Amino acid sequence: MTQQPATATPLSKEMQDCVQACMACHSVCEETMSSCLQMGGPAQMQIMRAVMDCAEMTRMCADMMMRRSPLSAEMCAMCAKACDMCAEACMSMPDDTQMMRCAEACRRCAEMCRSMSAATM
Repeated sequence: MTQQPATATPLSKEMQDCVQACMACHSVCEETMSSCLQMGGPAQMQIMRAVMDCAEMTRMCADMMMRRSPLSAEMCAMCAKACDMCAEACMSMPDDTQMMRCAEACRRCAEMCRSMSAATM
């Protein structure tokens, strides 16, 4: 069995930025889920599904990039799609500050993930 080098090549600046955007989006999505639960109602349940999907995808995407998974580019593409869907769902409540924070974090993450999905990782 061959031994791996003690230190791995550091993540590129673009990948680090994408990981940070994913983790920031994940955090805001978690906060937004709590907000949706407090509001209740069928409209919030629809939004919550998108927020939950986005929270899971962003966390998984960041994890896969950090461990340099060969599936990272594909995961980034899926993550961008989940973020777009979440941003759209959150935009259905434009007067809610938390929803607008979530939509903005999702838009930023989607943009970063789209860029990474096109890059060679």
